[in-house]
Amino acid sequence: MIYIGLTGWGDHPDVYSPTSKKNEKLIDYSSHFPIVELDASFYAIQPERNIRKWIDETPDNFQFIVKAYQGMTGHQRGKLLYDTAEEMFQLFKLSIEPMRAAGKLSMILVQFPPWFDCKRENVEQIRYIRRQLEGYDVAIEFRHQSWYDSPMQEKTLSFLKDLDFIHTVCDEPQAGEGSVPLIAKTTRNDKVFIRLHGRNVNGWRNTTGDNEAWRRVRYLYNYSDSELMEIRQVVHQLKNESKDVFVIFNNNSGGHAAENAKRFQKMMGINFQSLAPKQLDFFEEE
Repeated sequence: MIYIGLTGWGDHPDVYSPTSKKNEKLIDYSSHFPIVELDASFYAIQPERNIRKWIDETPDNFQFIVKAYQGMTGHQRGKLLYDTAEEMFQLFKLSIEPMRAAGKLSMILVQFPPWFDCKRENVEQIRYIRRQLEGYDVAIEFRHQSWYDSPMQEKTLSFLKDLDFIHTVCDEPQAGEGSVPLIAKTTRNDKVFIRLHGRNVNGWRNTTGDNEAWRRVRYLYNYSDSELMEIRQVVHQLKNESKDVFVIFNNNSGGHAAENAKRFQKMMGINFQSLAPKQLDFFEEE
């Protein structure tokens, strides 16, 4: 099956009902899409009450892709907030356990930072993460080009396959070593993950040093029909190799992700069933 969704549910006004309350955004979101990427877990390990609330607000077959906490992926600079790395991983797993028990945890996304390049110590870090997250479906996303340089590309994919990781296929600006090419290959026959970051080449790298301003423009992009047709071909190719294809639109700096996802869904001829009952189709032409 092909699943389509967005990063987060709190910043997509096109999918909210005019009569909904502020705390009903996930309910509205889940009436349009069957999956979501949970990015709040990247910034902080979430308390159990939040996880259980999100479980209760979504349909039985709804799926979460949970982004790994930044301390687990090397994004967090300086001293960890936890006494040991093992404690951090354990608390993260305890946090998401209710989601897994409810059958709503599709995978954990481990996205490495742009400076996480292909070298021995980082390979060992990936092995360590596999041991810490044993038993979980884990997707790996690289942001440094060295993992896909020739002849490393096939070695990288083989390495991910050997450790039972899900390969994250990325569509993103090609802006030097801090970005990766779109490699439409799978490492498992059950799941593959595609993240669509947009193609804003000028905004992809932080050249000003202003992190807040940069985050507002980095994913500022509106996919054209022809570009979505390119992605459509990629999805069909991956569907021949994997049972389930998960597609997440992350290009929401300008609010384009929801419309792009709906347009892509229409191109794919997909009609999701068993969504939350509040669905209103704001995307159909009058």
